[in-house]
Amino acid sequence: MTLYDLCFYFFSIVAVFSSLIVISAKNTVHSVLFLILSFINGSALFVLLGAEFLAMILIVVYVGAVAVLFLFVVMMLDINFVKIREGFLQYMPLGILLGVVLLTELILVLISKKMMSSGLVEYSSIPNFSQNENTKDLGEVLYTDYFLLFQLSGFILLIAMIGSITLTLRTRSGVKKQNIFDQVNLDSKNQIVKKKVPLNKGIE
Repeated sequence: MTLYDLCFYFFSIVAVFSSLIVISAKNTVHSVLFLILSFINGSALFVLLGAEFLAMILIVVYVGAVAVLFLFVVMMLDINFVKIREGFLQYMPLGILLGVVLLTELILVLISKKMMSSGLVEYSSIPNFSQNENTKDLGEVLYTDYFLLFQLSGFILLIAMIGSITLTLRTRSGVKKQNIFDQVNLDSKNQIVKKKVPLNKGIE
């Protein structure tokens, strides 16, 4: 057994173990932490496969943004775990059915002849596969052939971000809103008022 095989089995076992803890841990903070561990091991597996771009994206996007956001939300929200457990028992039969269907599909894929064959991907048909890294190849294709689609997707995300900000900053009754312009232009002479506080006669 080579060093590559040992690293593959090690990262795979840790990824599977951390994934099981994500869905079985009682503490949601622990679940998010093990989710981050699962992402890190998944990125290590991508590195072993030679897909360093996917490994980098998995670390930057999921570990650095999504998982950290999950952790902040879990720690800031007051979650009622009693109601969650009640709903869990209600939807357990449907969850078990979906789990059996998914497990059956995975078994059928693993025992198929196409999965057992070594020629799943014909790397010789990919131009300059052995000369450049896949990050460079993806960048060249993304910013040449699919440049307009890439810019269009960025424009759609920009519109979505502006829309979410607009919905959040809408005027609502009974909600205090911070006005930075008024705060910056405050005049201390008009805002600070001196008042005489009467002394308590009972205090000597």
